[in-house]
Amino acid sequence: MEQKLFCQSCSMPIDDPALQGTEMDGSKSQEYCTYCYQQGAFINPKMTLNEMTSVVRLQMENRKIDQQIIDIAVNSLPQLKRWRSAKTTV
Repeated sequence: MEQKLFCQSCSMPIDDPALQGTEMDGSKSQEYCTYCYQQGAFINPKMTLNEMTSVVRLQMENRKIDQQIIDIAVNSLPQLKRWRSAKTTV
C-alpha cells in the first residue's frame, strides 16, 4: 500500500509533486506543501497554530468539504511536525 504524504504544517495531502514545497536546493519537500513552504522556509514563519487552524477551516469550507473531514483535519494540526515543536497555545 502506497504511503500518503501530508503537509506537516497544514495537513493537506501532498502526493502530487506539484503540491510539494521546495527545499533550499530546489528539491521537493517530503514534509511540507507549496502553500506553507518554499525555498527551505515557511512562507509565513510567524503564523501561529490558531491562525493555521482558521486558515485550514476556511479553505476547506470554501471547497465545500464535509464538516466531519474538516474537523479531522483541524484536530490533527497539533500533532503535525511544525506544531509539535512550536511553543504555541491553542
